[in-house]
Amino acid sequence: MEIWVNPQCSKCRSAVGELDAVGAGYTVRRYLEDPPSVAELEAVLERLGLEPWDIARTGEAVAKELGLRELPKDSAHRADWLRLMSENPKLIQRPIITASEGTTVVGRDAESVSRVIDAEKNA
Repeated sequence: MEIWVNPQCSKCRSAVGELDAVGAGYTVRRYLEDPPSVAELEAVLERLGLEPWDIARTGEAVAKELGLRELPKDSAHRADWLRLMSENPKLIQRPIITASEGTTVVGRDAESVSRVIDAEKNA
């Protein structure tokens, strides 16, 4: 299992705590220091069943600087969203957790974290 975290984020720390509490094995990716490539983002989005704008943090200062809120949310601009998120990883919602069998969640709540833990147990 892998979890993309920002150590300063309380939701990330909470998710790591939940994983630790059940003894889950996982690797940590500090995605601000090791940003995902466009291909990695595409793979995660496919597993999530979401689009880039669904996991974008549009309230971040960098989002305002880049005009992200004004960028159309459509297939013609999808590559722009992916590129901007890869180049500016602060724009990516966190934590993102992927179980070894592929189940992926944005673990911002206990229910989502439990779903990926259950998937990992049943893998």
